[in-house]
Amino acid sequence: MKCATLLMSLCLCWGQPEPQVTRFDYSQRLMGISFDVSVYAPDEKVANETVEAAFSRIRALNAILSDYEPDSELNRLCRTSGTHQRVKVSAELWDVLKRSEFYSMRTDGAFDVTIGPLVRLWRKARKTKVLPTQQEIAAAQQRVGFHKLKFYDDIQSIELTVADMQLDLGGIAVGWACDDIRKLFLKNGLSRFMIDASGDILVGDPPPGAAGWKIGVAPLTDAEDAAPSRYLLLHNAAVSTAGDAFQHIEFGGIRYSHIVDPKTGLGLTDRSTVVVIAKDCTTADGLDTAISLIGPDRGLKLLAAHPGAECLILLAHPKAGPPSVFESQGFAKHQTRE
Repeated sequence: MKCATLLMSLCLCWGQPEPQVTRFDYSQRLMGISFDVSVYAPDEKVANETVEAAFSRIRALNAILSDYEPDSELNRLCRTSGTHQRVKVSAELWDVLKRSEFYSMRTDGAFDVTIGPLVRLWRKARKTKVLPTQQEIAAAQQRVGFHKLKFYDDIQSIELTVADMQLDLGGIAVGWACDDIRKLFLKNGLSRFMIDASGDILVGDPPPGAAGWKIGVAPLTDAEDAAPSRYLLLHNAAVSTAGDAFQHIEFGGIRYSHIVDPKTGLGLTDRSTVVVIAKDCTTADGLDTAISLIGPDRGLKLLAAHPGAECLILLAHPKAGPPSVFESQGFAKHQTRE
């Protein structure tokens, strides 16, 4: 789950007359986070029916992709690990895992959905306030590695080759869900919408009379009510943020993020916020986690392989002072004034 470091508002301007539509707002807690939806529709009935269908779809996707739900398709697959079974999976799970493999290959395994054993260690640490031992970390790492996840394209099947593997789709599943329900909105003729899934934001056409959706980027701080440090103006795009502002733990004066590096088995200790703009939410969601793990230099090179994607990286200075700022060449064109 991502920290919610993006704030949302509208940027209105005057233009040509628009078809008569009304804005409707909804919110539900799904996939363990808050999904806040704003949609412009000709009437409340159309809006209600479309958004309820979208929320139902997200609940169905959670039953497929969740690592928290014991009987999710993902966890049923994990229970076959080490048994040499090739398990045929749903189209949804297959697509998410294939997209994950793509990012694993591009980052030399820094992005890795097999990281579940390590994530569970750090979840326990946040609850118990006890740092995992080196022995526990080493044992968990034996069950981690994207090459241990095998794909059989001809029969759309998956094999988990090592016993007690645990997949964790927290770095990509929410973005994929947002893209999936965008199809539903468009199918129902509702192109003006905003989906805010606690840090993963997907927007459609601008609101009536607007140039786009105005989205505030939170500064690198732990303060939940901090004013945005800058603003973006977007339409038909996604923006996702990864950082440790609200999900971290400290041991011995060292701050560990909820984002775990599979190579070290430790939560990241470099404080950062990574904001990625992309054409779709799956790409934005996957890239912000990947860039958090591989750092600014490699991250900006990775971004260059995704046409239209842009990135802002805020990296805290180890001796206090203002953060270091890294951004892709085209990021500034999406910024707007307060």
